[in-house]
Formats: sequence, structure tokens, C-alpha cells
Amino acid sequence: MAHVATLIVLFPLAGFLLVLLNGRNMSEKQIGAVGTGAVAASFLVSLISFFMLLSHSSREVTVRLFDWLSVGTLHVPAALLVDPLSITMSLFVTGISALIHLYSMGYMHGEKDYRKFFSYLNLFVFSMLVLVLANNLVLTFVGWEGVGLCSYWLISYYFDRDSAASAGKKAFIYNRVGDLGLLIAMFLLFNHTGTLTYLDVFSKTGTLSPTIATLTVLALLLAATGKSAQIPLFNWLPDAMEGPTPVSALIHAATMVTAGVYLLVRMSPVLAMSSSGRMSIAVIGGATAFVAATIATSQKDIKKVLAFSTVSQIGYMVLAVGVGAYSAAIFLMISHAFFKALLFLGSGSVIHSLNGEQDLRLMGGLKKYLPLTFPTFLVGWLTISGVPPFAGFWSKGDVLTNVFEHNKPLWALGVLTAILTAYYMSRLFVLTFRGTERFREVTQGHDPHESPWVMTAPLIVLAVLSVLGGVLDLPWVHHNSLAGFLEPTFGYVAAGGHAGTLAQWGLALVDVAAAVLGLLAAFSIWRGVTSSARYESAFLEHVWRWDDFYDATIGRPLARAAQFSDDVVEAQVIDGAVGAVALGVARSGEGLRKVQSGFVRHYALATVLGLAVIVVYLVARVG
Repeated sequence: MAHVATLIVLFPLAGFLLVLLNGRNMSEKQIGAVGTGAVAASFLVSLISFFMLLSHSSREVTVRLFDWLSVGTLHVPAALLVDPLSITMSLFVTGISALIHLYSMGYMHGEKDYRKFFSYLNLFVFSMLVLVLANNLVLTFVGWEGVGLCSYWLISYYFDRDSAASAGKKAFIYNRVGDLGLLIAMFLLFNHTGTLTYLDVFSKTGTLSPTIATLTVLALLLAATGKSAQIPLFNWLPDAMEGPTPVSALIHAATMVTAGVYLLVRMSPVLAMSSSGRMSIAVIGGATAFVAATIATSQKDIKKVLAFSTVSQIGYMVLAVGVGAYSAAIFLMISHAFFKALLFLGSGSVIHSLNGEQDLRLMGGLKKYLPLTFPTFLVGWLTISGVPPFAGFWSKGDVLTNVFEHNKPLWALGVLTAILTAYYMSRLFVLTFRGTERFREVTQGHDPHESPWVMTAPLIVLAVLSVLGGVLDLPWVHHNSLAGFLEPTFGYVAAGGHAGTLAQWGLALVDVAAAVLGLLAAFSIWRGVTSSARYESAFLEHVWRWDDFYDATIGRPLARAAQFSDDVVEAQVIDGAVGAVALGVARSGEGLRKVQSGFVRHYALATVLGLAVIVVYLVARVG
């Protein structure tokens, strides 16, 4: 188990190093094959580790690699924790990432920085695997920072565009705020438990006082809001669409934004110590899901609709964590990886066919031109909308059923969000594939073209997974389901909470009604319409003026403070102080210059006078 599990992490690292060091001597196909093959090999090793774990008695194996940090009472090994949660994360991270790598071989064809792109992708996957497989918070933090750095590089891939450079910096800064939360949580836990190794921390959670437990949970929530783009730190994720489409798919489906949810689920024993902390998590998740869904209804960029959709879906996962439905959160995370990767890669195929155009108002009627992209995108649309029997219906229903058992107002907000989800995704689908053709100016009179097989093959695989993904955790399956497999990690939580059969059927019908209502509303409004001021709010299009608020309360005051420092503090206080010191030194030098005249007769006279003073002094003492 030890050697096999280690290979999960080493394969993407080896791919990164090989492409980085020898990429100049490799063709595009060779670079793509190495990058994709490394992640695919990591997936196969994850699969082997999964079956080995099933046969292991404890379902919890620590793989110690080497001694790492030892400072005072802090001892941190470089070690991996192979358990149901980490191996589940490894499977879908490597599986989805391998498909995105394959897709990138076609999408990025001809790019001048092709080698750099694939090296960054491999390093991104390596960092995420370190994050989810680490057996302690310090090593997790290394992976945490790694995915943040790689996201900065990849979002800013087209750095010669000001918008891309700014988006990369925005993502980097917002995530640094979240990092502060994780560091505070680590300090609190080490101060009160004396360790940062997960299993040791969990064994000592009973020693945490209610106040410390709540502060730790809130710090972890701050970390999750940064990495998983939740209120109040969600603004960076839509701007991250400035990167290439495969990067968007990788960030949204398999890596970056799932890290915050993973951290909360991993720390579930600590969360159990603070009911108020869990309620804060649930409220933030529910509010984010709703706010992001409203914003998505008025976006005109196809990738930004999907970006706010991710923020909303991650909000559902955080909401599930807040009510203790950890298996439901992971179930939605996995199914979301399937259909969100499908939707992003499908949108990339659409953009590819339209020579880079992303405006929904300049699309329409693409159904007949994209015979593979259209049906696979249709599957993704129905899945995220919550239409049975697709995976999204089961996973989102699992979350809402558990929320219903714990908090009725948040459940109602979740149902309203589900209606909005079906609405804005149907709007996107109609404006892209149906209606009149509005792209002739974009394509310069040519018909849009289907993408090559390296781009459409991943779409087909993801479409199949989106259809069949629900079997991972169907309501009537128990110990052989995903929830049963995850039981050793945080305790078994049955799908559907404790609701009776009749109640579960009723809640399922509500979920179906929400999906149908959203679909019907979108088709009735947007059939034959490309834009409507009545249904597209400028307030929502501009993200509830959230960026304007931050600009007014943080950006502009800090800019004025910086300008004041430049004009007054720097010029008058600092430069004045330095100038005063220089003037004092100059004047003292002028005074000393009179003493140091350079004439020997002056020095002789000073010597005689000095001796005379000494003689007089000595005579006076003797007398």
C-alpha cells in the first residue's frame, strides 16, 4: 500500500519535471502525451489503492515518507493518510484531470507556451493530491499554497492582456485572505492539542473549550471561503475565466474550489465541537448558493454563467457540511465534477467553433453544427438542472433532504436556488444551441465546426458519468454506497437523513418540480429572444455591485492612504527625517573641520596647551 499510494503523488510531479526540463526537445503531441499520461497513471494507481483499501482491515493507512519538520514540540513528518475520504478525492481529481489534459491537447494546439501550460497543469494536479493525501495540516498547507500558485499562473496565462493579469492577481490576493484563516486554525489547534497531525488532533478534540472550538471552526470557514469562493471572498472566481477554458474546467471541477469543502469535511471532528460554528457554515453556504444563482441569471458570457454556477453549487456543498451531511457534500462534489467539467469543456468546444467568441448574444442555432458537443452539453444541462435520473438529481436531492431535516428556512432557500439553477442553465442552453443563428459575423460567414476527437472524447466520457453517477449513492443503497464507504472517516450518515419514506418521496417531488419550473420559465422567456432588460438585471450582471462595494470601502481608501503616504509621509516625514540627519551630519562636519585644520603648528599648540592643562591639574592636586 505504501509504495502504491506514493505513486499517486509522484506521477504528476514526474510529468511536470519531464515537461519542464525536456519540453524544448519534445513536440506538442509528446508534451501532451506525457502530461496526460502522468495524470492517467496517477488515476490508475488511485484505483489500485482504492481496491487495496477495501481489503484493508482498518481502512486507514499512514504512509510515512521521511522526517520533515522538528522544531521544539512541533514534529511534522512528510506522510500520507490513505483513508476513504482521501482516496475518494484522489480518484475524481485524477480521473477528471486526465480527461481535461486530453482535451487540452486539442484546445491548446498551436499555442506558443504549450510546454509551459502542460507543466503548470501537472504541477496543479500534484499540488491538489498533496493537499488531499497529506496526513497533517502543515503538508496540507503546502498543497493548499501550491494550487493557489498554479491557479495564479494559469489564470494569468495570457498575461499580455491586462484583464488576465489583473484576474490572476485578484485570485492570488483573495486566496491569501483565506490562507490567513487556515493559519489561525493551525495555530489554535497546535496551541491546544500540541499536534497538527489529523488523527492526533481528532483524538484530542474533546480537550477544546467551546470558545476555542468555535474560533477554530470560524477560521476554517474563512479558509474555505477563500479557496472555494464563498461569501465574502467569491469575487475572484468569475474573473478567473480569463484563463484558457481547460483551466476553468480544472479549477472548477477537479481542484482549487473543492479544496475548501474538503478541508471542512476533513476537519469534521472539530466541527462537531461547535454547533454555532456549523450554523455559520450552513448560513454562508446557503446564502452563497442563492446569491450566485441570481447573478448567473443575467450574465452574457457563457463561461461566467458557468463560473457563478460553480460558486452556487459549492455553496450547496458548504451548506451540507454545515448541517453535518458530509457524505452528501462529497456526493455532490463528485457529481459536480462530472457535469461541471462536461459543461466547461462543452463551452470550450462552442468557443472553439466560434473562433473564441464567448458572448451568448452572438451564438444560437449551433445544434446542427456541433453533433457531438450538443448532445453531451444537453446531458450536462439536464444534470445540473436536477432532472431525474441524472446524477445531479440524486446528489442535490441528498443535500436538500438532509438540510430539510435540520433547518427548514435554509431548505426553502436551497429549493429556490434549485429553481434559479434550472432557469439560468436553460437560458444558456437556449441562447447557445437553439433559436436563430447570430454568429455569422463572428465566423466571417463560415459554418461553425465540431472539435477534434481529443476534445469530444472527454465530453462523451463525462456525459456517461453524468448520467450514471447517481448510482454512487442512491437513497435505497446503504453500506455499499459512497456514504457507507466514507463511514470510517466521519461516521455514517444515511442519504436522506432520518426522513421517512413518504417524506423522502415528497421532497424528491419538490426537487423535480423545482427543475421543471426553472426549465419552463427559461424556455417561455428566451425562445426567440437574445436579450431582455426585463429579465436581465444590471444589478445582477454587475455581481450585486460587490466589487464596487469593495472598491469603495477598501480599494479607494487604501489608494488614498497610499497617495497620502507618497505625498506627505514619504516626502515630508521620511524624506524630511533623512534630510535632517544629513543636514546635522554636514553641520557637525563643518564644525569639526575647524579643529582639523591640517597645519602642524596648530596641532603643536594644541598639544602644548593640553600638557599645560594636565600639569596645572596635577600641581593643584599635590598642593
